[in-house]
Amino acid sequence: MTLVVDVQTTGIRIPLSRARVAEIASAVLVAERVQRAFLSITFVSAAAIAGLNRRHLRHRGATDVIAFGFARATGAAREPVVGDIYIAPAIARRHARELERPVREEIARLVVHGTLHVLGYDHPNGADRRTSPMWRRQELLLGRALRMSS
Repeated sequence: MTLVVDVQTTGIRIPLSRARVAEIASAVLVAERVQRAFLSITFVSAAAIAGLNRRHLRHRGATDVIAFGFARATGAAREPVVGDIYIAPAIARRHARELERPVREEIARLVVHGTLHVLGYDHPNGADRRTSPMWRRQELLLGRALRMSS
């Protein structure tokens, strides 16, 4: 099994260590039975993620997480999962305050969320988002990850 998770903070302060972020993403990959993966997680400013959002997804404004999974060839299960995840801690902090959650938990949630997107999971926008299979899986894996640190 080869799971490589690289975490970059690009000068951005985050409430979790880079090692902890890599541990959470790796736990998701293991739970999803991924044997080989190369995952990059980069923490960026709100302005940087707004630029990525506009350039790659054609959406305006900043978001909390954007993930890009690079598809494996059809039937090539032995090929590694490769993906990039970008997280904006400033947006995560705002959401955590609005939802009255700890910021560390919200950052961990975004790591899980982004990793699931890289693996091909998706969810609807709007009210159905939080009842989707992806969201339920995310919350289950987040609970496990949070217990890992206890």
